[in-house]
Amino acid sequence: MLNNHAKLMQFFLEAKEVTGRKKLQKMVYILQSLGVPFEEKYQFHFYGPYSEELSLRMEELCNLGFVQEEKEEKSNYYQYHYRITNDGLQFLDQFALDMPNYQEQVGKLNGKSARFLELVSTMLYFHELPRAEVEEKIHTVKPKQKYSDEEINEAWQFIDELKQGLLQ
Repeated sequence: MLNNHAKLMQFFLEAKEVTGRKKLQKMVYILQSLGVPFEEKYQFHFYGPYSEELSLRMEELCNLGFVQEEKEEKSNYYQYHYRITNDGLQFLDQFALDMPNYQEQVGKLNGKSARFLELVSTMLYFHELPRAEVEEKIHTVKPKQKYSDEEINEAWQFIDELKQGLLQ
């Protein structure tokens, strides 16, 4: 059990800071889809793949003081910022995790918008389908996002980039 908490702590060590709950969900899902051994279970939700387990685990890590959650008030919503704490670093030192080197992927993911990561994670969620059907599915399940062909092509290239980085 604590191993999964430690894996998330390792993620925050790599990410430094993650801004947004949706972005956090998508980053972990995308890494998991590419073979990073996160064990949270995901279901398809309004904003794409979502893990209740990840939400609960994050709440636990925040309550333990291992991850700092900072709530920023925006004009009509709250934005959350997450980062590992010194207590979290000490906790992480107790574990010998067998994780691939995914620091480069975390940096690339963190540099993208939550909207773009929603697209990428949704595409990965339907990975068993042929490419044309995945694209059709995007327009069916995410009509309000109005993803353009350029955005979808950029997402395919981004997925290939992330995969290549993990294989090295």
